[in-house]
Amino acid sequence: MNIQSAISREIFVPKDEKLLVAIEVRRRMKRKGLSFLNASRKRDYSTFLCLSVTNSQPAQVLITKVKRYPGTRQFAKRSQWSVEQLRQVNGINPDKDTPEFDLVFDRTSDQWVAGSAAEKCMFVQVLYHACQNYWEAKLGKPSTPGEQKIPGAPENKKSPDAPCQTNFVNCQQKLMGDACSVNMVIYRCKIFLNRMKNSMTANQGRLQREAAAAAVKASRSRSRSSPSPRAGRKMGNAMRRASQVLSERGERLMRAEEKTGHFFHGAKQFAEAAQKLALKQI
Repeated sequence: MNIQSAISREIFVPKDEKLLVAIEVRRRMKRKGLSFLNASRKRDYSTFLCLSVTNSQPAQVLITKVKRYPGTRQFAKRSQWSVEQLRQVNGINPDKDTPEFDLVFDRTSDQWVAGSAAEKCMFVQVLYHACQNYWEAKLGKPSTPGEQKIPGAPENKKSPDAPCQTNFVNCQQKLMGDACSVNMVIYRCKIFLNRMKNSMTANQGRLQREAAAAAVKASRSRSRSSPSPRAGRKMGNAMRRASQVLSERGERLMRAEEKTGHFFHGAKQFAEAAQKLALKQI
């Protein structure tokens, strides 16, 4: 079970909500104030931004911050906002894919960095279309969140109680274009490949640490007094088994790297073909 499915089962299904997308994020800038408290607190937990919609009518679109602390697989719900409290989504750079983005609410704002540019693009794209569908249903007419005013056009006077829609700024046009499904396929391919790369890097690091630990253990054993012949044979057998296990793990890792490389090449070709198709459809 992947992380998004686990979050959905633990946090949103019991609340009768449907999880649309969840991405792991970290703060781009530290919060000001109370620095003496933050300095003593370890920031080793994982933070996830989740976008969900209620199954009850009228449907509500919600943004939820979920955390998971080390040593546990359970998730904890921390903060939640409705889309009506979301004033602005800042994509930071409208010219290229970047992992940075800002969310501005009524009384707070957060500056985030996603795990990858593809995860941020997927989150912003799903959020944009969710906001669009929500405001269309609420206002009873087609509406674009954060639509720009046309110079010289007459302004429509709004009542004081009229809700303020979310404004999307510095976001790439493709995230709000027509080729939504094609872009989602591209982003999901990129996210999967990025996770595979991180997993392979973690496995290599673990293998190196195990080899280093075995070498240290062997050097410590040699530095002790000479063991009896029987103990020496047992130690030699143990060292040979450890060396064989490390060698087998290294071979499996190399085969996995080769398969990942072939898959990466194929997925990259598919993503490029899908992107060309998306450009033709726009």
